[in-house]
Amino acid sequence: MKFTRRPHVISKNLDAVFGGLTHTMQFMGQYFRQLFNGPFEWREFIKQCYNIGVRSLLLITLTGFVTGIVFTKQSRPSLIEFGAASWLPSLIAIAVVRALAPLVTALIGSGKIGSNIGAELGSMRVTEQIDAMEVSGTNPFKFLVVTRVTATTVMIPILMMYFGFVALMGSFLNVHQNEATSFVTFFQDAFSPITFLDIFTGLFKAIFYGFTIGMVGCYSGYHAEKGTEGVGMAANRAVIISMFLVFIEEIVIVQISNWIRLA
Repeated sequence: MKFTRRPHVISKNLDAVFGGLTHTMQFMGQYFRQLFNGPFEWREFIKQCYNIGVRSLLLITLTGFVTGIVFTKQSRPSLIEFGAASWLPSLIAIAVVRALAPLVTALIGSGKIGSNIGAELGSMRVTEQIDAMEVSGTNPFKFLVVTRVTATTVMIPILMMYFGFVALMGSFLNVHQNEATSFVTFFQDAFSPITFLDIFTGLFKAIFYGFTIGMVGCYSGYHAEKGTEGVGMAANRAVIISMFLVFIEEIVIVQISNWIRLA
């Protein structure tokens, strides 16, 4: 009796999906092993924190300020219609702290930081710089991947808090222009409904998003191939996959926080 060997375990596409997931989990496991197995590349980590944080400040400032003004302008007519214009600072603060600051910061990070990491590591891979680091005795995974993933995990929450502050300042300017509300009154009204759970959830989301953006960007770039075309593909893949994962994480974390809030 003659047995024919199956070319795939399930199907070609499903085998590729499960193979990719397994490889990704191994990559993530290697990150945690290298993170806690010293020495840590502090100089490269600080350099990446500067690149991620300081070089994103202008974009975060403009986006946060415009978001605060536009959201305030959009919300005012509805609140005035119900005679609740005084609730405007509270409404804006809840929206910014719970959703807008972490989500918009993460999306900006996916587009700017994730694509930069994917393109940089992809370029180093196709020009064989990563192979050269291995030959010279440098651990490329610890030097390139661990520092960048850790830097995004640390800097995205900081950028998120800065985004929230700038968005509230934009909202205050609009409210002050229309209702002549003072700075102190605006921020007292804004933070009166904010709870510890709101702040904790926002920070938790930002840490998760930062880790996701760094991990996806490094994974895409570290495994780039096909020359210069592969560098572009790595950058695009880093943006698309990290944005998709951020939205999935947003849904899951919001659902969990709502369960805790209602418990």
